[in-house]
Amino acid sequence: MFENVIWYLKGYVRIRVTGYSPERFLNACRYKKIYIWNLKRVRGAYEMNLTIDGFRRLKEIVRKTDTKVLIIQRNGLPFLLHRYRKRYLLFGGILLCMVMMWNLSGYIWNVDIKGNSAYTKETLKRFLASQKVEEGMRKKQVDCQKIVQELRKHYDKIIWVSASVDGCRLVVRIKENEDGMTEQDKKQEEHTDLVATENCRIIKVVTRSGTPNVHPGDTVKKGDTLVFGQIAICNDEKEVTGYRACSSDADIIGETSVNYQRELSETYPVKKYYMDGIQTIRKREYAVRIGTCIGTLGQTKNTYEYYVKKTHQMKIRIANVLPVIIERREILPYKKMNRNYSVKKARAILSADFHRDCKEMEKKGVEIIQNDVKIYTGSGTYYAKGTLRIRCSVAKQVPGAPVPVLHTEEEKETKNGD
Repeated sequence: MFENVIWYLKGYVRIRVTGYSPERFLNACRYKKIYIWNLKRVRGAYEMNLTIDGFRRLKEIVRKTDTKVLIIQRNGLPFLLHRYRKRYLLFGGILLCMVMMWNLSGYIWNVDIKGNSAYTKETLKRFLASQKVEEGMRKKQVDCQKIVQELRKHYDKIIWVSASVDGCRLVVRIKENEDGMTEQDKKQEEHTDLVATENCRIIKVVTRSGTPNVHPGDTVKKGDTLVFGQIAICNDEKEVTGYRACSSDADIIGETSVNYQRELSETYPVKKYYMDGIQTIRKREYAVRIGTCIGTLGQTKNTYEYYVKKTHQMKIRIANVLPVIIERREILPYKKMNRNYSVKKARAILSADFHRDCKEMEKKGVEIIQNDVKIYTGSGTYYAKGTLRIRCSVAKQVPGAPVPVLHTEEEKETKNGD
């Protein structure tokens, strides 16, 4: 591969050698150290490649071996330049392209952000844009130290940032606080209670940390404490001497009823596109975006009230550096019309919605044990209505109540002493 590039830059010719004894020609080339390659025998003759300098040294060999040499191909950069030597616009365009590439290499064409999880790339790019750091800015205007300081100052969860310019890219590397919690949050987490989220009947209680306040079969109301975030401390005589705060943790399953209702209008809108003969009316516009510069061809402006706008984008990179976005925008105008659902179709839609809602509930760990949902027909509407008997987790963590402080008999006597 590398040799082919070298021969192309130097230029080479492919010749056909004929005569009484072309083998003498090959031996003479070897003696004169003329390099040949891709040698093939074609119909009693030989075809081969050799450099321009080697071809110029063949005159004496051809005379001595009584052979004939015919050039059948001219390949390489020298022949290409000679062929287009009078195409001044071509060479001017090449020179202009080189100048443009050199000039465009002085800009930032891509902002690469990695290591973020709590904040999206779009959020960070919008913040950088507000600091006038965006694609299309000159490299000389990039202040990496200022970018690092502003990011750490504005976002609390970012604990380490590095910014550097790599070619035409601004590379921003981020490391975030993995636990994502402040010291105050950690202190609050150390002491939490579990309270009920619904009015329900307790079915199952599995406590891992804390003191349970309910048992299976109990009926609780929303907000009742299910597990206290405290553990009793006992002495050798099994007497409670105090309590230690903790983060309550338990699996508590409760049984409750929830109301379900979903409505469906009797009519639904449809789009009727305007026609021009047998074709749909379309307005197209093409755009090429390079950085902040954009060029358009065509027009999508229209006087229609309703229309569908479609945009197709294709992003390419010239020399893997300069981003170019090619867009095709299309407008399809239409007018709104209303149609009525049939009873059968309305029931099918409501039934499909109900089954989808049930699957979503099951994904969240909710078990449906009784279904009393029916489909009704109202005035200008259809609706599914009823109750569901479900079993689910009914506990959530809240800041714990103050831990009671117990005083021993000796402490009481000391306080009440003379």
